[in-house]
Amino acid sequence: MRKCLSKNGFSAMRACLLMASALCLAACATIAPNVPYPAFIQADDLPDTFLAGLPGARAKQLGGDAQSARSSIRLLLPANWDFGTGAAPDKSVEIFVLQGEVELAGVTLRPGAYAYIPAGYMGASLRTRNGAELLYFLNDANEREIIQTPLITGIESSRWQPLSDDPMELGVSEMELRSDPGSGARTWLLKVEPAAVQRWQAYSAEVEGYLISGDYQHSECIDGEPVTGNYLTSGYFLRPAGAVNGGPETLSRVTSIWFLRRLGAGERQLADGCTRPE
Repeated sequence: MRKCLSKNGFSAMRACLLMASALCLAACATIAPNVPYPAFIQADDLPDTFLAGLPGARAKQLGGDAQSARSSIRLLLPANWDFGTGAAPDKSVEIFVLQGEVELAGVTLRPGAYAYIPAGYMGASLRTRNGAELLYFLNDANEREIIQTPLITGIESSRWQPLSDDPMELGVSEMELRSDPGSGARTWLLKVEPAAVQRWQAYSAEVEGYLISGDYQHSECIDGEPVTGNYLTSGYFLRPAGAVNGGPETLSRVTSIWFLRRLGAGERQLADGCTRPE
């Protein structure tokens, strides 16, 4: 500050203050709000890990533990990678293609494609010629699951449906990728338009989400008070069952698309405010 004053007086001091304010705002914008569960995480900021079950691939560990058999990962496959899904006999696999192309058991999957491989299918090959980026999930086998054959779907083969007929939720739509009527497990996409209004809500099951594209502001209800933060593309959360979220401060600055999933049965419940639903 003394150097600024010695050169240009008051004008320089003002410029220095403006610059300091801008730097402070930039630094503060990168600090995630304090929430007692994983939320407001940017996958790009996570360290790279390498997985023994998928040699040569680079991973961002989103959920679970690097040493755990059950995990949620963003996976980067190099060019000419050729191996398999990395599944174990007691694990199912979910894959969602973010970028590039992969070939799964002879079927080409492009961005927006989703694949589910039930437990027991260990021999499925997975390869890419030019490299690809995937969301990759290893799940514990569930004896109540009815879907027992591989499933491939995605944006090209499915349609967006309104989230509800509530006029308060216009501009919010979803696309189902997998719904198992036995276990209640579900995987889907959620699209939020800039003009959409979000209600306070909670799911009666744990929900995991990854922002495929967008610029999104969201609120978590913590001890009766809203905690609001931002998600950019690659944002991630793992919200426990019953956690109230949404509310009037939630907004999408551009059209945003979330990849969402839950591993068990659960219902979406609306709340009157930042408080638990009845």
